Amino acid sequence: MTTEAANGAGAGVVIAGGGLAAQRCAETLRRLGYEGRVRMVCAEPHLPYDRPPLSKAVLGDAAAEDSVAFRPADWYSGKAIEALRGVAASALDAGAHRLALSDGSAIHYDQLVVATGAKPRMLPAFAEYDNVSTLRTLEDSRAIRELLAARARLLIIGAGFIGQEVASGARAAGAEVTVIEAEPLPLHGILGREIGEWFAALHRGEGVELVLGQTVAQIHGASRVQAVTLDEGRRVAADHVLIAIGVVAELDWLAGSGLPAAGIPTDAGGRSELPDVYAAGDAAAFFDAFLGRHALSGHWESAGRQGAAVAHAIVGRPLPTPALSSFWSDQYGTRIQYLGHAQLADRVTLDGDRDARDFTAVYTRDGEPVAALVVGRPQALPDLRDRLRYLTERPPE
Repeated sequence: MTTEAANGAGAGVVIAGGGLAAQRCAETLRRLGYEGRVRMVCAEPHLPYDRPPLSKAVLGDAAAEDSVAFRPADWYSGKAIEALRGVAASALDAGAHRLALSDGSAIHYDQLVVATGAKPRMLPAFAEYDNVSTLRTLEDSRAIRELLAARARLLIIGAGFIGQEVASGARAAGAEVTVIEAEPLPLHGILGREIGEWFAALHRGEGVELVLGQTVAQIHGASRVQAVTLDEGRRVAADHVLIAIGVVAELDWLAGSGLPAAGIPTDAGGRSELPDVYAAGDAAAFFDAFLGRHALSGHWESAGRQGAAVAHAIVGRPLPTPALSSFWSDQYGTRIQYLGHAQLADRVTLDGDRDARDFTAVYTRDGEPVAALVVGRPQALPDLRDRLRYLTERPPE
């Protein structure tokens, strides 16, 4: 690939990233009639694919990989969308409308969409061990699936949704699983005590050894982790360690560009403070009218809608309705869905049978719903979405 002419004439839209936000942006540009050049800079060797199944279906079934691609290869050629695979954005010169790439080349743009997603956090003490990994890519998921098939003893650091979903898949494969969480309960800081207790009981009931309120004090082993010692002095053996302590925006490559690496503040159309530079998905901190501030989302549905919003902004069309913060999880055959901002609540009300994994938790503040968690009741989601729609339309009183 050669560097383009300095004037960048006809450069069109360049989308840095190959995830959901990038895909929805490209799709929407073409659907809205944009006829200019569209290029997607995909760091992975694959065409854009869906990541949520990596910690769910793909862990248990290699055939599930066949359904993760967003579109078949001929769709991209048919829509004249160029997918540059195996090369990543490496630097931005916004003044020159120039994006440097990891292979040493550079491309120019008329509009740039930063949609490079996020990368898993790694605990530095574990970084150099051969049998320690995170879960973000298709290759990561394949490697863990092979370990589970070999009945490896899995140690998971972190009881967020990724850690819980992998624990669920590992138990389905018959593997021994220990999960260590520094907080007093899983997702305690997000969903509160009652739901955290439910998640703890769910995993323990399925045979997961869940250790709460503890961190790793010592690692045993040379090139491979053989065991860890916890704060309380207990030793836990492991064949493989998965670090699942959240993600950070993949924006180190923006150093010196004038944009922050912790998340790019944008308006409702994804516009950053730099001319012709937009952001969407995990890379973006869209302005949240309800919270009254820029906020990272980190959720699948928000990423898709933000990518579409950027496309509308680029072509000058009215923006779609802002995305309601939401996510879902599949664990032990049960669908778990969440909407809203539970951290704002002063009360949670549960309806249904927690033991039967069939209930709804509605979070309220001053009697008004601000979030909902739905377990085993997908039919309840449309009504709750309508009740919470105001979260995208007006700020709190």
